[in-house]
Amino acid sequence: MREKFAEALKAAMKSQDRRRISTLRLINAAINDRDILNRGAGKDPVPDEEIMQILVKMVRQREESAKAFEEGGRLELAEQERDEIAIIREFLPAQFGEAQVEQACRQVIDEVGAAGLRDMGRCMNALKEKFPGKMDFGKASGIVKTMLR
Repeated sequence: MREKFAEALKAAMKSQDRRRISTLRLINAAINDRDILNRGAGKDPVPDEEIMQILVKMVRQREESAKAFEEGGRLELAEQERDEIAIIREFLPAQFGEAQVEQACRQVIDEVGAAGLRDMGRCMNALKEKFPGKMDFGKASGIVKTMLR
């Protein structure tokens, strides 16, 4: 993954795409911050699975910011956030559709042997482990909750 970011940054610098350069630098900074935290805790550098989680978190943050900017009438800043979201999503696997999320939730519930809401945490952990970066886990949580009732 790190190589992909480095290559994309080089290409963006050659084409002088300022938005892309700044977004890719933000991604690299977030990964480096996590690497530094891991090093301080005596752990290895961030693996690709954690990089996916970092990217998903960055997308979620930008979606919230874009919504806040829209509500505040700052449409140019909301558009800037959406541009960054599009760039970040290029590095994430294709997102599951609603039906695929429901199917994945049903599959995990069966595999875990979940019988009620007390098994919600186990189901969500299994989903995050099996499908990192492929779905919105906030929405998946609501689906799992409905299925377990």
